Amino acid sequence: MPSESLTGVAVSPGRASGPVVRVAEPLGEPASTPAPADPAAEAARIGPAAQIVAARLEKLAETATGEAATILITTAAMAADPALVSSAEQLVKDRNLPAPRAVHQAAGKFADALAAAGGYMAERARDVLDVRDRLVAELLGIAPPGVPDLGSPSVLVARDLAPADTAGLDPDKVLALVTEEGGPTSHTAILARALGIPAVVAVRGILALDAQALAVDGDTGVVEVADPNAEVVAAATTGAIEWDGTGATADGHRVKVLGNVGSATDAQAAAEAGAEGVGLFRTEFCYLDASAEPTVEEQRKAYTAVLTPFRGKPVIVRTLDAGADKPLAFLEPDDEPNPALGVRGLRVAFDRPEILDRQLEAIAGAAQDSGAEVSVMAPMVATAAEAAWFAERARAAGIARAGVMIEIPAAALTAREILDAVDFVSVGTNDLAQYTFAADRQLGAVAKLNDPWQPGLLRLLKVIGQAAKDTGKPAGVCGEAAADPRLALVLAGLGLTSLSMNAPAVRAVGASLAATTLAECEALAEAALATSDPVEARAATAKR
Repeated sequence: MPSESLTGVAVSPGRASGPVVRVAEPLGEPASTPAPADPAAEAARIGPAAQIVAARLEKLAETATGEAATILITTAAMAADPALVSSAEQLVKDRNLPAPRAVHQAAGKFADALAAAGGYMAERARDVLDVRDRLVAELLGIAPPGVPDLGSPSVLVARDLAPADTAGLDPDKVLALVTEEGGPTSHTAILARALGIPAVVAVRGILALDAQALAVDGDTGVVEVADPNAEVVAAATTGAIEWDGTGATADGHRVKVLGNVGSATDAQAAAEAGAEGVGLFRTEFCYLDASAEPTVEEQRKAYTAVLTPFRGKPVIVRTLDAGADKPLAFLEPDDEPNPALGVRGLRVAFDRPEILDRQLEAIAGAAQDSGAEVSVMAPMVATAAEAAWFAERARAAGIARAGVMIEIPAAALTAREILDAVDFVSVGTNDLAQYTFAADRQLGAVAKLNDPWQPGLLRLLKVIGQAAKDTGKPAGVCGEAAADPRLALVLAGLGLTSLSMNAPAVRAVGASLAATTLAECEALAEAALATSDPVEARAATAKR
């Protein structure tokens, strides 16, 4: 048979092949007519429907563990969110809309707000759209979109997968995942790795490909048409991951294995996964739904809840990462022609330093309350002068250890000077890739450019690693690149001293480091740096 293949972004390793099962497309927009004869009765349908959807998700969560269970519980909470239900009910009463249409519009506004927040928050907009579709389906009395029951092991093909659908997958029935959209930081990628399912995302054209069977390579990103009569091939499983909980290479070189968290639930999951501390605590959750700036005491209480599971352990708290492309009402941002390159992150504090000072006061108080060893770092830093300005304010607030995020290529190229001004740096590889390749991390059409194996990105990381060696100061990675067990070895070989990731990846990365010497990590790094594209980089490191 003729050979047909497509390529995407490899996000979960392993090779598998078998028959294709296609996931149904999401529901379209429900009709805005006919108007309900009794708006009050129509509005009253929404709350019970939300409770039914939430109960289903909670039941599914009971059979899941780790990050999958966390995502399902979070999605269930979104489904029953009083703000969403109330907003939809109001649309029925005020605009005389049918309940399904009202839910669709109300949820759309919530999703748009998350998408506008950018970064990690934007990636969570997919959760809200999943809840929307489930609620609409319940109100219409039809089956919700999602993964069908699999009678036999199959390769799932979809435009994208909702987080709750991915979390509920059975690794014994799902040979591999292939999506047309998504990217390396999506929930599909994170959960596929946690479940041990080979996965390739951002495969343009996969939905138009007429194939009864596919062979999927989660190491290279290649997806090929397979013989439907060939034997099914499942990815090899490695069984339980053994790791003693100390981040280090086989010859004792320390590389801390830390967690990325954005809530108290995340922090608990990271602690249970064995993270040695937190390399990135995103504080935006405290501000996202606020019409006014939270008080110092409100912030202090919220931060303490996140820090407490890591009493006596290191936690790096990132200060507010908001601004023009992550709008918060109380910031009153000006309109900008290109907000992604405008006043965001630390740049907000240059004009409104009092907001930063109040947040630093709250973080210092939460450090005392929790007993965690707290450091702070600022986002969107471009120069050594900006880094020094932030460090001075942090120390004045009583926080002894201050660092910055490296997300801008200029900061990577001047990492030596920045490290002279602060105590440490942490690389946000998701944004650093986005700015280096001029490729929006939320846009599936350019997802391949945001592949963390891109040699151009790795060469910038080498500059940062060398600056860390020269100054004797730590340089970590807190972007999604750190969650790939093989890429983690390359990062260690480039001189990075800590790796921070979502909870499901902690043990696998720790075990990968423990099985490899520093010299071997350095050899892998050199092999990856010598290539010209991410597929070659993966292949060069797989041979060793």
